[in-house]
Amino acid sequence: MWILPLVGYLGLGLGFGFLTLAIASGLYYLSELVEEHTVVAKRLLTRLIYGIIGIQTLLTLIDGFPFMLSLLSIFSHVVYLGNMRRFPIVKLSDPLFILSCVLVLLNHYVWFNHFSFSSLISTPASRYDPSNLPTFTEIASYFGLCVWLVPFSLFVSLSASDNVLPTMGSEAPGMPGASGDGKNRRQGMFKVVVDVVRDWLGELGRLAGWNRPDRGF
Repeated sequence: MWILPLVGYLGLGLGFGFLTLAIASGLYYLSELVEEHTVVAKRLLTRLIYGIIGIQTLLTLIDGFPFMLSLLSIFSHVVYLGNMRRFPIVKLSDPLFILSCVLVLLNHYVWFNHFSFSSLISTPASRYDPSNLPTFTEIASYFGLCVWLVPFSLFVSLSASDNVLPTMGSEAPGMPGASGDGKNRRQGMFKVVVDVVRDWLGELGRLAGWNRPDRGF
């Protein structure tokens, strides 16, 4: 068969594309909710960080997770908690924010190596031997909850200090429609990334001739 495999690859690509767009749309909407309800979002994120620290502690004491790696994970979440001081505002040049980004990558690397190395040295000699290896579902759930959840939530929620969108109230006094009681609206970093990608794709389509302006009769 020649055509059916191509149809399968095409369907897989379209499915992945639709799934990516659906996730991006949901996160974009979630970022707007955080902008409107910053107090509730800060409370939820703070409790989430404390909850994951508690889970990591239980994994160390009960399930025997490596002490040093668990200590690194707990320290990382304490650093993430430091970004909540001026939530939802963050300065991209802040050493604490830079350290948080480094710790995200470091945690992913060390825990990935840990589970990979454990699977190599603990492989049973036969399928009848008992195995205490964590399943793929358990490993994926650990990475999703204890490694990626808080950093990704912060990325969706935080707003860079220079991402300020002028509103009508922030216009110059001499311009029409200006008012004195307006406030600048800060835009989340995730929304900034989505808007930049959207504008770049629009410009690319215009240069390629795909997006041509409509002409009148």
